[in-house]
Amino acid sequence: MLAEERQRLILSLVNTRGSISITEIKRKLRVSRETIRRDIMALDQSKRLRKTHGGAVSMEQSEPEMNVRQVMNPEGKRKIGAAAAGLVPDGASIIIASGTTTQAVAEALMGHRDLTVFTNSVIVCGKLMGHNGNRVYMLGGEVQPINGATLGRDTTGMLANYFADFVFIGAGAVSPAGWLMDYTREEGELHSLMLQSARTAVVVADHGKFGRFAPIRVGNFEKVTHLITDRTPDPEIMAALEALPLDVLIADGRDND
Repeated sequence: MLAEERQRLILSLVNTRGSISITEIKRKLRVSRETIRRDIMALDQSKRLRKTHGGAVSMEQSEPEMNVRQVMNPEGKRKIGAAAAGLVPDGASIIIASGTTTQAVAEALMGHRDLTVFTNSVIVCGKLMGHNGNRVYMLGGEVQPINGATLGRDTTGMLANYFADFVFIGAGAVSPAGWLMDYTREEGELHSLMLQSARTAVVVADHGKFGRFAPIRVGNFEKVTHLITDRTPDPEIMAALEALPLDVLIADGRDND
């Protein structure tokens, strides 16, 4: 196969998937990893994709809008939300990031009492405020219409005043190397700060987020104590996660319905 044809196929795979690993490309094209690395480097230099550690992401890549994400794997997210809420006692303080999986956490927490909640999500705020003695703090900043959330310096500045018992954030992607990734610098910075602002740090991510890439690597992943998902990740990703000081919890719903 000529290099030009190979690169065209790689670009098609990346643009279709949004992101892809070298291992996946090797499986599909049956060429060496070194050949794939050279092709990705050439495509990166010509600005047709973005090279990442272990793979590539599409230059066309962006996160789907909230209304699209809300109908993606709702049952899996419901189970994740129930498992996450099961960690939280009444009276706890919680930081909850924006996102459809964290919305499922908020829904599962609606039966809890006397929570203190800090969130940048308008939707999470609406679900938990005024219920069962909860106190809800909406983190300041400009509201982003695409995700119904505040982001930016005002948001991180307000969050810096607080420390909670628990934090729940979602994932834009979890790479094959076990990196937590996001789609914008503002989200990545906020989520990184959130992870260091609680005693128990929890990432909630359905199986569709694994083995993918997003443009921004989120810091403080080593502070995560629990990662809750709805299916066991592939062995390569599990091996990377097992090297971190966290527990991977698979939410099957049997104990949480």
